Order: sequence, then structure tokens, then C-alpha cells
Amino acid sequence: MELKIIDEHKNILLKRKEVTFEVDHSQTKSTPSRVELRNKLAEMLKTKPELIYIKRVETKMGTMRATGKANAYDSLEQAKHVEPKYIIARNTPAAEKKEEKAEAEAPAPPPPPAASATTQKKEA
Repeated sequence: MELKIIDEHKNILLKRKEVTFEVDHSQTKSTPSRVELRNKLAEMLKTKPELIYIKRVETKMGTMRATGKANAYDSLEQAKHVEPKYIIARNTPAAEKKEEKAEAEAPAPPPPPAASATTQKKEA
């Protein structure tokens, strides 16, 4: 997989680099995953993969070339504040998604028993 950055500019207001890239994936025969692209872009931009969010990747019909757009943020907090939730979900690796589901499915502690109507009348 050969990745080439076509355009890169700094967005000072949103504290990120906006990158347009092209990837030649003739060796792998399939469009690379977002995780692979994030790792490769992080290596090229000298940053952490967690700070890079791939917006889109489109393979040109009949070729082994894809173009895409990505944002590389200065901090994780800024990325979570600016990026839409669906982009964050797309860029989350499958292993992390499974952990989040397991945490969400964990049973919540039962609520305390509610006072009966007769108890409430006696207190009043």
C-alpha cells in the first residue's frame, strides 16, 4: 500500500490539519481499512493514530487507487468536540467497539425499593 498526501493545510480555528490523500492498493487488491490508513497517516504526519479521523475513502472504479480526506487533530478532546459521532464510530477499531458494547450491556444495579403508598400516608 502506497499512500501519498496530495493536499495538507492547517485549520487554526478547529486545531487540526486537513489532509487529502491518495492510496495505491494494487498489492493488497482491496481498499485498505480505516485502521490501516490511520496508522500510515500517523506515521507520515508524525502523530498518534488516535488523533486522526478518516472522513471518507473512495476507490475510483476500475482502478486500484483510492482518494480520501482525513483530519489530524492536536488533541483527543478537540477531536471528540468537533467530529460528528458517526465519524468517531467509523474510526473506532472493532476491538474497542466490542469492549464498549460489553460495558453498555452490563446490568445496572437494581433501584432501591420504592416506599409503599401506606408508608407515605403515615409519614404525612
